[in-house]
Amino acid sequence: MAATDSLLPELEAVIQHGSPQRRAETLRRVTGLFLDGAGRFNDEHVALFDDVIGCLIEEIEAKALAELAQSLAPIDNAPSGVVRRLANDDDIAVAGPVLKRSKLAEPDLLDIAKTKSQAHLLALSGRTGIGVAITDVLVHRGDREVARGVATNRDARLSESAFTALVKRAAQDGVLAEKVGMRTDIPPRLFRELLLQATEVVQKRLLAQAKPKTQAEVRRVLARVSGEVGVKAAPRNYSAALAAVRALHKEGKLGESELAEFAKTGKYEETVAAMAMLSAVPVEVVERLMSGEQPDPVLILGRAAGFGWPTVSAMISARPVGKSAASQLDAARENFEKLTAPTAQRVVRFWQVRQGTG
Repeated sequence: MAATDSLLPELEAVIQHGSPQRRAETLRRVTGLFLDGAGRFNDEHVALFDDVIGCLIEEIEAKALAELAQSLAPIDNAPSGVVRRLANDDDIAVAGPVLKRSKLAEPDLLDIAKTKSQAHLLALSGRTGIGVAITDVLVHRGDREVARGVATNRDARLSESAFTALVKRAAQDGVLAEKVGMRTDIPPRLFRELLLQATEVVQKRLLAQAKPKTQAEVRRVLARVSGEVGVKAAPRNYSAALAAVRALHKEGKLGESELAEFAKTGKYEETVAAMAMLSAVPVEVVERLMSGEQPDPVLILGRAAGFGWPTVSAMISARPVGKSAASQLDAARENFEKLTAPTAQRVVRFWQVRQGTG
């Protein structure tokens, strides 16, 4: 440590009175000394460098900090205090290298995942061996690129909750669907769900990329998926439902409460038939409006008929596309509240005229 000792007077002068440029030059010299002997230093020596470098970087430009981060990132016994300071820097050019490679304690990584920018989260997503506590935060807080980064990281450990969130997001992201589907640790139930919602192109890519021993399983799941989709796509017969709602209508017993009950109890055909009867729109048109991915047509039908939100919400949830998430229902309710009855009635009138039922 004689070389370090000889720097002490200079360090004192630099810390007290040195310009940013002189601090940066001294930092490079001290860092060089550490890198040259890092493999031989004990904990006491490393702690000394931690103190010295920690003082030098208090008032220094980002470029010098980024150079320091690049130098220390691959060093196993890099000064922990300095590494922690660099990892928390708002500038990703400084934080990125140490977030990706340096040895940081999990509590430090978790705090960064919870509080820092998407660029920081993306750097963390590629880190080797990140655990479930961190990946949970990355998947739920991160943007599209972060989610893809986590899915690509084969060393990252994911909880079932994280997989569930990724599969849900993959419904709108074919690239993510491929990356999640190629993970060998995805729970079978969620892999099946992923295949069910994936496009045909993504399904074929997953099959082509799968290892030979897993291709048979992929083919088996795809066969089951195809069968289920075929059943779901089969045309519905509304004869019985129409007869039932016509009888209720004739007796003066068909109204909002009856339609709401059909929707709440999962009687989809009766729900569509009742809506068709009450809105004077052909059942084929109501079915097409109800079966779409977006709930907007249901909002229009309900507002035009004078229904309240509980009834409209039940109709949305009864659709064959599946139960909507709470956030989707919240957005639908907001749109429903903004929609005026005259506007909705004009749209329904347009549907009626187009079909010759107005």
